Amino acid sequence: MVMKGIILAGGSATRLYPLSKAISKQIMPVYDKPMIYYPLSALMMAGIREVLVISTPRDLPMFEELLGDGSRLGMRLEYKVQLVPNGLAQAFVLGKEFLNGEPGCLILGDNMFYGQHFSRMLKEAVEDVEQNGGACIFGYEVADPRAYGVVEFEESPQPSEVSHQLRVLSLEEKPEHPKSHYAVPGLYFYDAQVCDKAAALKPSARGEYEITDLNKSYLADGTLKVKLFSRGFAWLDTGNCDSLLEAGNFIATIQNRQGFYVSCIEEIAWRNGWISREQLAALGHEMKTAYGRYLERLSEKGN
Repeated sequence: MVMKGIILAGGSATRLYPLSKAISKQIMPVYDKPMIYYPLSALMMAGIREVLVISTPRDLPMFEELLGDGSRLGMRLEYKVQLVPNGLAQAFVLGKEFLNGEPGCLILGDNMFYGQHFSRMLKEAVEDVEQNGGACIFGYEVADPRAYGVVEFEESPQPSEVSHQLRVLSLEEKPEHPKSHYAVPGLYFYDAQVCDKAAALKPSARGEYEITDLNKSYLADGTLKVKLFSRGFAWLDTGNCDSLLEAGNFIATIQNRQGFYVSCIEEIAWRNGWISREQLAALGHEMKTAYGRYLERLSEKGN
């Protein structure tokens, strides 16, 4: 079993109007790179080389032009149209042929993650699901979890703990009265049963196939693991203009202070051994920008 990835980059992003009236939210810049680079980089850091991008008929050609078939990164990228946004779990109905019986990781196209040991956590989740089956999702403590899926634990977790050591009591989707402050970010790892489980879901009261209901099916089977992001970890949701600006400022601060680029997909491909140093240099040479010069410097340093 080899994990494959799905990026769900559909929807109309009405909270970003008029910005999103003519362009996909996931194409918009978060500081110096398109938003979709950030979820794509997370999949790459997890070691996932085959990725399906799902989006609207209007927006999908833009992603194809931006990312191509993935060969320049040593990857394979495919694309699928979502005619009507009917919930996050629909990604596994649309992606069934792509997954072809393999485990799948779903990441939302507007979710960004940054923190220590993130790559290790991703690889551990992939390895666990590939070897043991089930599902692995994450919990992140927020001040107001009412806009998210919410996970309730049997006991109060500590930020340093991973929650598969704790018993999950319940999962709720956008509850008016949340049972905890732990929201579930848009990053989910599932075994090969996920497409069948997603196809068996019933629409919720909102008329959507909810990812929370999919997670509940794994909870009912006793195969759901929930790991916690620590207090110092950043999960950024770029759903409105304020959060989009905050995310861009966050990335700018990190990069300008430390000198390395966050979610640089070419660098990750090179460090994963998917492309050579010569290929990295060539990619940098194509871009007459600071981003391109950064790639060229990496290729010159060789580490």
